[in-house]
Amino acid sequence: MQGRLIIIEGGDGSGKATQTKLLQEHLQREGQSVRAVSFPDYDSDSSALVRMYLRGDFGADADAVNPYAASAFYAVDRFASYQMHWKSFLEQGGIVLADRYTTSNMLYQMIKFNDPADRRAYLDWLEDFEFGKMGLPRPDLVCLLDVPLDVTEQLMAGRQGKTGGTTGDIHEKNGSFLHKCHDAYDELTDRYGWQRIACTEDGRMRSIDDIHADVYQAVAAVLIP
Repeated sequence: MQGRLIIIEGGDGSGKATQTKLLQEHLQREGQSVRAVSFPDYDSDSSALVRMYLRGDFGADADAVNPYAASAFYAVDRFASYQMHWKSFLEQGGIVLADRYTTSNMLYQMIKFNDPADRRAYLDWLEDFEFGKMGLPRPDLVCLLDVPLDVTEQLMAGRQGKTGGTTGDIHEKNGSFLHKCHDAYDELTDRYGWQRIACTEDGRMRSIDDIHADVYQAVAAVLIP
């Protein structure tokens, strides 16, 4: 019996790791068989090209690497994780929670194209490449932790304040890139039916528990036969 693949997606600082952990603990308390994964898998050799790309080895700007090449870096990392760590678990009925997935490629690489037709062609290619040719499983649900751009910028500034310097990879350091990401959310949620989880209210982040309650409600609807 095939299990369920649930993706927690969102921008930097949106709380993906926290919400993934809370969801895992909640489902485990209910007696569900759950495993959590995170991408990129920085502890694996399979993420070597991703790490090189993100730290700027191929160019200090994210646009220095074309979307198809960059997507292949991430896809190989996911393929290795799937084959080695959770394929059998999923096939035997387990619930896999993923902090990022192919969905991040869809977002971060799609926005390198300005022409809508080029964007659609890229998304068509990515779906065929990862889900078709590579055999990675399609998500059963994608929960997008939706944080408005101005709040995201405040969160990123808070990170820098804590470290006393710049933080992040070539994506996080590019302000226009972050703007494009937020502009692309509507396009992706419309195309793929992602479940948007509002993370703010009146311009401020909602409590972690309130956000979790909404995430859990969306997931429970998928898990209940």
